[in-house]
This record gives sequence, C-alpha cells and structure tokens, in this order.
Amino acid sequence: MAKNLKEVLTDCTLCYHSCGTRVTVEDGKAVKILGLESHPLNKGRLCPKGEAALDNVYDPNRIKYPMKRANGNWERVTWDHALTEIAQKLLRLKEQFGPSVLGVFSGSIGVENLEMAGLTQRFKAAFGSPNFFSVESICYRMRIRTRQITFGKYPTEELDSKLYILWGHNPHQSDFPLMLAIEENLKRGAKIVVIDPKKIPYADRAAMYLKIRPGTDGAMALAMIHVIIDEKLYDKGFIDTYTMGFDKLTEHMKKYTPEWAEKITWVPADDIRKLARLFATTKGAGIYQGTCTQDQTANGTQNSRAFSVLQVITGNVNIPGGWVISPRLKLGNVGMEVEGEPLGADEYPLFYEVWGRKSPYGVVTCVPESVPEKIKAFLVVGGNPLISMADSNAFREAFKKLELLVVHDLFMSETGQFAHYVLPACSHLEKWGLAYSYNVCHCLPYLMLRKKAIEPLYESWSELKFYTELAKKLGMGDKFPWKSEEELVAFELQPSGLTFDQLLNEHPEGAYYQKKTYGMGTRGFSTPSQRIELYSDALEKVGADPLPTYLEPHRSPLSTPELLDKYPLILSTGNRNLYYTHGQFRGVKSLKNMSPEPLAEMGPETAHKYGINSGDMIIVETNRGRVKMKARVEPRVAEGVVLVPHGWPGEANANLLTDTECREPIMGYPEIKSLLCAVKKASETTIRFSLIL
Repeated sequence: MAKNLKEVLTDCTLCYHSCGTRVTVEDGKAVKILGLESHPLNKGRLCPKGEAALDNVYDPNRIKYPMKRANGNWERVTWDHALTEIAQKLLRLKEQFGPSVLGVFSGSIGVENLEMAGLTQRFKAAFGSPNFFSVESICYRMRIRTRQITFGKYPTEELDSKLYILWGHNPHQSDFPLMLAIEENLKRGAKIVVIDPKKIPYADRAAMYLKIRPGTDGAMALAMIHVIIDEKLYDKGFIDTYTMGFDKLTEHMKKYTPEWAEKITWVPADDIRKLARLFATTKGAGIYQGTCTQDQTANGTQNSRAFSVLQVITGNVNIPGGWVISPRLKLGNVGMEVEGEPLGADEYPLFYEVWGRKSPYGVVTCVPESVPEKIKAFLVVGGNPLISMADSNAFREAFKKLELLVVHDLFMSETGQFAHYVLPACSHLEKWGLAYSYNVCHCLPYLMLRKKAIEPLYESWSELKFYTELAKKLGMGDKFPWKSEEELVAFELQPSGLTFDQLLNEHPEGAYYQKKTYGMGTRGFSTPSQRIELYSDALEKVGADPLPTYLEPHRSPLSTPELLDKYPLILSTGNRNLYYTHGQFRGVKSLKNMSPEPLAEMGPETAHKYGINSGDMIIVETNRGRVKMKARVEPRVAEGVVLVPHGWPGEANANLLTDTECREPIMGYPEIKSLLCAVKKASETTIRFSLIL
C-alpha cells in the first residue's frame, strides 16, 4: 500500500502548447499522467507524447551524472569538478578574446519554458556576450516580427473560427489543441480549406483542397489579394479607418494575377479566385500557417506580410475567428540587457530590431561560418542543434573547432556526442516554473504554475541551479539572486497581479490572465503611424520591398533549371510527426512502436520513374549531402515532390540535406522547405556497408 499518495495539477512541456495535466504521485514516484479536464486548451485530452511523458521522465537512458570527455571517452566527474573547469576555460577565453566569444543556445523546449530561455539569456548577458541563439531564428519568430511590422503587435489565430485556411499546416500531426477545436467547430458549420503539396486528412473534409508547389505560397497569396482588390471584395470601411498604404498596395498588386500565380504555384487560376472570394466574404476567417512552413523559404518574410494583408483587407482582424491582438503577459523579465548586438544583427537588422524594440536573438544560420573566429565556446541547454538546425554538416564541422562545448540535457544527444562536458538536466516534473498558453478561449492568455511533482532524479539539476552555481564560479553569482525556483517564479509573477500562492492554492488548475474584448478600441496600433501599415517603412529602410512581393526559391525548377539534370525533384524537409517533437522522445518505446522509422514520401508516378516501391531503402541527395531511409509511395503527395521528415538521427537526419548558405534575405532563415534533390534506390552493397558501420 502506498505510504504517500498525491495528485499534482501541472502542465505538459513536451511541445509549445503547455496543455494541462494531472500527475499521480505515489511514494515520491509519478505513476500516472492524465489530461486536465478544466484546462481550456486540451480539455482533458493528451496527445501521444503527453500520454507517454512518464516513460520519457523515467527512461533509464537519461544522463545520470556530469561527464567530461577525456581521451575520446566519457569520464564521470562531480558537478563541482565540471563547473570549476568550465568556468576556468570561459574566464580564459573571455580574458583573451572578450566575452562575445561565448554563444548560448536554448532549444525548442525552451521557447515556451520561460525559466530555461530567460535564465539562458541572463547568463550570457551576465558574462557580457550578446550571442543568444534558439530555434526562434529558424521558426516562428519571423512571423511574429513581420506581424509586429504590420500591426505593431503580434495578432494570433484563434482556436475557434468560421473558416480555417490550413496553409501548410497539418493539425493531425503538429497541433493537437487546434485539431480538437476544429472538430468541435466543424459540427457548428465551420469550413476548412487546405493548401498543401500533400493531401492531409482534413483535405478530405475541406471545402477546397489546393495542391501547391513547395515554396510558392507567397505567389498564391499575392494573387488572392489581387482578386479581392480587383473585384472590390475588400472591407473599405475597415481599410479607410485603420490602415495606411492601401492606395500603393492597389497599384502594386495589379501584376499579380491568378494566371501569373498558376504558372508558379501549380494551383489553377479559377481555384485561386474561388478561394479569394470565399475568404473575403467570410467574417471570422483565419489563415493558419504551418509552424514554420512558410518561414523556411526564400520568400518567408513577404509570405507573412501577404497573409497579414489578406487578413486586414477583408476586415478579419480583432473579430471572433480572425486574427486577434490579445493581451500580453506582464511578467518579471528574467533576462538582462547587454552591450553589443548578437551575431547576424548587422546582416539581418529587422530580425534584431524594429522601431527601437530589440530582440535578444542572434541569427543561428550565421553560427557555422563564425566558428572559431567569432564564437569559440558554446553552451547548449535543452536543445540539439546538430540535428535540429539546418545544415548539420556545417554545424558539425564548426563544433569540432570549438574550444569549449557544454550540453545540459536529459539525454545524450547528437550535439552532446561532440561536447567537452555533458551535464544532467531535470525534466519538467522535477522543477518549478510558470506555464502559459496564449491562444486559448478566443486568445485569452492562460497562466498555470508548473509544479514540481517529484524530486530530481539521479544527479540532475534545474537550469536555475546550474546557472547559479556556474555564475558563482565565474564571480558573477550576484546576478542570480533567487534562492529557490519558487522565488524565481514569484519574481516572474509580480507584474501580473497573480501571486505564487494564488496559483498554488486558489487556482492550481490555472487562471485566465486578463479579460479581453474584440474591436479596435480608441488607442490606435503600436506602429509609428498608429495604423496597420500595409506599406512598411520599416522594410523599406533596410532595402526590402515595403509591399508584399514574391521571391522564387533559390534552388527550384524556375530559378536554377541548370541543376535539374542532377537534382530533378523538389525537396521539402521537416514535415512533422505527432509522436515526436523534433529530435525528442525517439527512445520512448510506446512512441517508437507507433512511428518506428523515418519514411521519405513521394507520389506513385515519381516513384515509378525511379524504380522505387514502398518499403525500398532509398537515398535522397542534395548538393550538401545525402540521407538514407525507406520510401513511402503516397498518392496524396504531389508528383515531383519528395517529403523528408526531420529529427531522426544518423544517416536519416534530414538536415544533412539542407544548406545554411541558402537563406531568406530579410531575416536569415534557412530555406529547407523548397530545395532540389535526387532519389535512387539504395544498392544492396550500400545497405550492407551501412550495417557494418
């Protein structure tokens, strides 16, 4: 019989959603995890990752103690030994070359983990370096920046809508809460439109399915704008009252006809007109971008600009079902100011600063070329850049040249294998934190205490303990004044009006942060003009087009036809998987049983042309490298396109195919959704050789 039984209401931190969970703890061990019925995001449901969270926490392959690389082998050391040597090396490098030689990286799990990201930023600033990197510089931040440039703040899509334009977005695989909301709203008469090179499940229930060539989303969006303006379907009252630049936009859009777009996108002109009319005549419609689908193309910034313009000219802003500027969290800033600009700020200034509003992020695609001249030491927390960042070949060669690489994580990762020190981290159930969800219940932000359910396993440390103890060794311990994780969370909560005690005792299930109403209000928008800026002076000042435009992928059948003899197919990497988040959870048996191996997908005509059948081991090759995985012949995939999943280790790592030199020109994102590749069946000799290796 259990001596001590308790239930802890907390959140799941296995992706960016922060769904609510109930964790049952017996005698100090978490034994059951269920969805929290009262949480407005997941309403008692969990995705497979959430259901398998305890298998991940109690995986015997977790890093159990600090390790140091010595003579090519791993040597167990104490925390004090590891931190002493790390501090000595950092101080030496700082004295010789200055503080900016340190780069720090927080992975995808740190995007919504306020403590992980905030403390990592604080540490680099306390050390004196501006060089903080995260997945934000390849994913999502571009969309935030671009919408800020247009609206002054970041409007988000609502879970509830009358018309869901799923544009390169597959909720069944990547957005569990949105999938739940769509199912409910379909019963109420909502419609779906799917725009994707693959006929995803929702396409079978959609009002329209448009099969688009990867990387050409911006061209189609421009043609939709053209139709809405040309046919006078726009919301004139909204435009006249709240926007600037519509007259310039009208003239600019004349050339972007549906016939022009059809030649580029593969989408028939009549279908573009039909969708434009449907969108323009639906109040409460929203464009739901893939998490990073449109960002990771040559036209990334302008894609987001075009989507913003579509929402604006149809009046689908700050109304139920459209894009809504919701209240933002007012929290204590764990980060710190630091002198200097992060890597990439000079080349991609809008990613770093807009109207004096600065971002802490450096451009991660600039890292490989900057080692070892500018970056000599790298600290990775909760991330795995050698598999999750574009161009693993370039990152691997760069990391070999680092004088110091430290990884703090739960498991030995591909990045950890190249590290000088690997340090054991706590899971989300072993530490305190603050969870928030901003796109629930008509965009109302929701706060919840991430409660410590169990004691840290093995010798694992939280980020606060790790950074605090390392800071002491570096002589900057005063920059980390919090005596406990609870004290840190209380500091974060101070400006919000909610207290630690309230979230612990009065609202253990979480609480809405602030009331929100629709409409424009009377204060205007947070842009220099106080209007929605269809014409962007901010873009114009950095030499970019101030109105939405289109840039063909740098490697495509249209821009580089000379490459087609060698690389005749269109490659899109990074399609998501419900059972994994990037490279995480690959060792969880229950998840691996449901998704045991990577599969490169292609249409039947494409497969037949190259003599490939489902189940064949194939090689996919680009100018940067090759991967080997099984083929899946899938009639739902557009012909001439190859879809390669990401996050798999070894010779199936999709980022062996991608190239950091192939970048979006305004914010520096890697182009990994629209490259060129070749495929062939792997020979028996190649397969046997790989097995021997």
